[in-house]
Amino acid sequence: MLTLDTPLIELHLHRLPRIGKKTSESLAVEIAAITAQANPYKSTVEDLLHYLPMRYEDRSNLARISELQDGQEASVEVKVRVGGIIPLKGGRLKMYEFVATDGEGQVRAFWWNQIFLNKVFTRGSRVILFGQWKWNKYKAYFEVENPEYELLTDEDEEAETSAMHTARRVPVYRKLGDYRTRQLRSIFHHVLANLPAELPESLPEEIVARCLLLPRGEALRNAHFPADDSPIDDYNQMRSAAHRRLIFEELFWLSMALGIRRSQRVKEPKGEYIEITDRVREAVRRILPFTPTNAQKRAIKEIVDDMTGQEPMNRLLQGDVGSGKTIVAVQAMVISVENGYQTALMAPTEILAEQHARNIKRWLAVGNYRVELLMGSMKAKEKQAVHNALKSGEIDVLVGTHALIQEGVEFHKLGLAVIDEQHRFGVMQRAELRRRGVNPDVLVVTATPIPRSLAMTVYGDLEVSIIDELPPGRTPVKTFVRGDDRRDKIYEFIREQISAGRQAYVVYPIIEESEKLDLRNATEMYENLRQEIFPEYKIGLLHGKMKPTEKEEVMKAFTANETQILVATTVIEVGVDVPNASVMLIEHAERFGLSQLHQLRGRVGRGAAESVCILLAQFSKTKEAQERLKIMEQTTDGFKIAEKDLEIRGPGEVMGTRQSGLPEFRIANIVRDQKILEMARREANYMLDVRRNTRETGTLIQYVRSQTRFGLARVG
Repeated sequence: MLTLDTPLIELHLHRLPRIGKKTSESLAVEIAAITAQANPYKSTVEDLLHYLPMRYEDRSNLARISELQDGQEASVEVKVRVGGIIPLKGGRLKMYEFVATDGEGQVRAFWWNQIFLNKVFTRGSRVILFGQWKWNKYKAYFEVENPEYELLTDEDEEAETSAMHTARRVPVYRKLGDYRTRQLRSIFHHVLANLPAELPESLPEEIVARCLLLPRGEALRNAHFPADDSPIDDYNQMRSAAHRRLIFEELFWLSMALGIRRSQRVKEPKGEYIEITDRVREAVRRILPFTPTNAQKRAIKEIVDDMTGQEPMNRLLQGDVGSGKTIVAVQAMVISVENGYQTALMAPTEILAEQHARNIKRWLAVGNYRVELLMGSMKAKEKQAVHNALKSGEIDVLVGTHALIQEGVEFHKLGLAVIDEQHRFGVMQRAELRRRGVNPDVLVVTATPIPRSLAMTVYGDLEVSIIDELPPGRTPVKTFVRGDDRRDKIYEFIREQISAGRQAYVVYPIIEESEKLDLRNATEMYENLRQEIFPEYKIGLLHGKMKPTEKEEVMKAFTANETQILVATTVIEVGVDVPNASVMLIEHAERFGLSQLHQLRGRVGRGAAESVCILLAQFSKTKEAQERLKIMEQTTDGFKIAEKDLEIRGPGEVMGTRQSGLPEFRIANIVRDQKILEMARREANYMLDVRRNTRETGTLIQYVRSQTRFGLARVG
């Protein structure tokens, strides 16, 4: 019997129409690819049924030819009069066409390069056609190009599916491998028709009742083939009762996985505890270079409450560009060091790690703290010296990149791990850094504002602190989108700013020539700006392929205003802090994501002077790029920008969730489905807290742990 658990590889054994062994195998491979399932043999019928239509078309009302309007999409039932193959362009291109009638009027239908249709349609065939009808004024009849079609017969076997593709609300699927929407529609129809009428329920009955959800089987059937009286707009906006049930289920399992992980953490006590004494308070006050904002004070209080608790801290510190997150993290580091522990700060790039090390050394210079840097590019002898000092406890604060979790790195007593720009690391890396301490506190710091809906998933196991105000004296950056025809005026504006004592960034998306992309080359443009455009100024060049010492020299010269213009790639996206820089010119801005543009813009406006960000875009930019750039002009609110970026590009691309340990969403969209996400999380928490010791919750936990896509639930 066919069930939801039936492996797709065995689908042909159930004698479904037009589904042979080859089809079963290829479907298993394609579904495994989109569900990140390493083994195609483990792809199931349930996995297949979660490949939902991308949209729905209402083809339920058959039109008469006499009722058609030019440009109208409609279904028409006709009888074929005459058809044939027509060779075009010297025979290289062929077209199949037929002329048909509904008894009152006449129409023409044609298909490009589908000559096999000559054997499908015979004189007298009854067929339903769906497509966009256009009036041919020269021949005085309607015609339709590449329409959907359905042959009508009186045979019992075909009667069941005679209106599968046309006279109904019809699902339209994205192409899956070699399978187009028509083939997929047929496959889904036959699979659903051969499943038991009642499918086993996957959610507890109390949740289904409490949340007013459709039964699982009804939801799957309706999601693929909506009833004739169903509101098609609800289906196209993924808010039908069927979609709501399937979205809830996906988000419920994710919430369960994150909840299980959180509860595992809570069970693990700290090795030793943190105390806040007058001596510690004075040490923290001594390092502060300015009076903290209220938001910073609130964040440090939440962090201190966690650090002095009995379980390890797991907190996300997020805030907009320039809101002062790093100094808050450094205060936490001082508290840990003053309690006899070592601390580590892990950054995603060497340039950011170097900058952190510089700033932390400057801030901690008033105390007797040893701060060291560890990066992959360092010489073996330098690394070994750091390793030895770290193991013996001589180093208080270690700043570095992934090198912090490489073999050979051993802490004497790690009490606090600070991870900057967490979304560039995976959950596994965070767990690896934690493993090197005595169950240390973990503080994740991100300069990328994250919408609440995404924070609930990507960081579902962390408490969240938000710094939502900028330090006094910060002036919002003005942003302008300009075309290449304004380049000379832009250069003149930069010249005026430098004459007034300011500095400028010019950012390019790549370093070297690319044959595929017509992008301005950073090194080539550096030479052009230095020799042709601004020969009177000193210009620096910074990119990811330079050696650390070279980067350090370039940044020092720019920080000291020895160079007035810094030509760079996106290595300056985060962490670079030069208050005197007032102009950010971004070449090929249409090639960047919203969050990346916002981060780059955040490199200016760090002082009291008014700053400007100019997004230089090509006029061939896509509609999506235009939308991104318009948002940048409208707001400097990082949270609004992040929400929009999430809406446009999706969570996987924005946050790199493929690397973060999160499963890919099959149906849910965490921007669109925030309310369902909150409901699912509430129900998961209820089962894990109030109903924790019931057999039902035990079954739920067992299911989550058996699913490889919820691997994050097992990371402690």
